[in-house]
Amino acid sequence: MVKIRDIELGEFPLLLAPMEDVSDPPFRALCKKHGADLMYTEFISSEGLIRDAAKSVQKLDIYEYERPVGIQIFGYDIDSMREATKIIEKTNPDIIDINFGCPVKKVTCKGAGAGMLQDIPKLVSMTKEIVKATNLPVTVKTRLGWDEDSKFVVSTAEKLQDVGIEAIAIHGRTRKQLYKGEADWTLIGDVKNNPRMKIPVFGNGDIDSPEKAVEYKNRYGVDGIMIGRATIGYPWFFNEVKHYMNTGEKLAPPTIADRVQAAKEHLLMSIEWKGQMLGIAEMKRHYTNYFRGIAHFKEYRMKLVSSFDLNEILDTLAFIEAHKDEFVFAV
Repeated sequence: MVKIRDIELGEFPLLLAPMEDVSDPPFRALCKKHGADLMYTEFISSEGLIRDAAKSVQKLDIYEYERPVGIQIFGYDIDSMREATKIIEKTNPDIIDINFGCPVKKVTCKGAGAGMLQDIPKLVSMTKEIVKATNLPVTVKTRLGWDEDSKFVVSTAEKLQDVGIEAIAIHGRTRKQLYKGEADWTLIGDVKNNPRMKIPVFGNGDIDSPEKAVEYKNRYGVDGIMIGRATIGYPWFFNEVKHYMNTGEKLAPPTIADRVQAAKEHLLMSIEWKGQMLGIAEMKRHYTNYFRGIAHFKEYRMKLVSSFDLNEILDTLAFIEAHKDEFVFAV
């Protein structure tokens, strides 16, 4: 049984990665429904929380059905991160996670996210202060290093464990790589197999099939896998991986009707959480993924992404479902 403090996550947990503009409460609800064992919020700016910025504060919304759920923060200033930790604790998440992995320039240029990998002593000091500031378990999401010449994740993970983190998730690329090339899990395996490491070690990066999940589980010995991009518009991925791990057989993929139902649920929850205009607008990025691979679907996708009329969108989804037998997946 993998545990973060007293939070039981199962024998081999599958975690939903925090993804900006993706892993909001509506999306997390679908992932939980389809097998995610632990989920994280979108990352939240410590400075935004302190300033009471509306977008940052809204990201603190968590719901009982999501648990266990972690709130992830990022920032460069240690005092601000400590203060943000106190704000987060009041919302009663199960876990506080620190983002030392985001490679986006607007974050790293300020020294936050993966930018902290250029200053490991400060990264460790910040983590220590956050652990001291809260009674909640603290976890970390990070990368192998800043670049090819600074892949210090094995020693960094030791230092982070020593100052009190209770789990670590590692993406198998450097910051310089962004999301290019293939994720290298070799050092993730080295962290897990380091005899000094006692906390759960989760691998992340390029898990895009149940077969690969099982292969990497067996090859690198990690305690669980954090999954990001493969779940966008495809929350079924968690249960597909679990089924394959348990049986060696692949689940049948979701039907057209399943996809329509998920897209509709997602849309209505987004509207409930964000309001109608914003909920409709932010769903547009998801339709392509929900209906990816369906032949001759462009006309219907364009209707979904171009309309701001809820009834028109629901009518289009109803039409797709009613004519589901006419749609086929491209080979």
